[in-house]
Amino acid sequence: MATQTCPACASEVKEADLICFTCGANLPRTAAADNDPPAPVTVMQEYLRAETPRRVISPAVLRLTFPTGNVEVPAGTSLLLGRDPADSLVAAAFASYDNVSRRHATVIVDDSGRATIRDEHSTNGTFVNGDRVLPGTGVRLADGDIVRLGGDASAEVSLPRQQADPATF
Repeated sequence: MATQTCPACASEVKEADLICFTCGANLPRTAAADNDPPAPVTVMQEYLRAETPRRVISPAVLRLTFPTGNVEVPAGTSLLLGRDPADSLVAAAFASYDNVSRRHATVIVDDSGRATIRDEHSTNGTFVNGDRVLPGTGVRLADGDIVRLGGDASAEVSLPRQQADPATF
């Protein structure tokens, strides 16, 4: 097998090497000769090459407007609501609410912008429009809904209008 030199440190490297094992530099790739057989293609590579529609992540952001501040959840993510700063990124918003559990509820916004809230077996419950969410169960959220954690931590849901989901017809 032919050898070449690393452009960064001038060490001798093999033609098939991708990096220089002396300095760690990426090595330039040489074009394959016309008489070389094509590299085998895996089933997964063929699938990825196929003209399949790509999933587009929605730019939608769910906003919960609490009296202590806004909590925003971008599409494709989830956020734990609660008072424990080790678990919840927004724990400061609930510091003054003693009836909000440390791990109270999780808000999930999928890639298409559909939002749900799931009670994490909280002590004082999670409510959507006055109806209690069963522990461990997710409930769909819509623009204008009122979410309440415990007795008095209420927020209005702001969620941009989504296009009709063909799966619901």
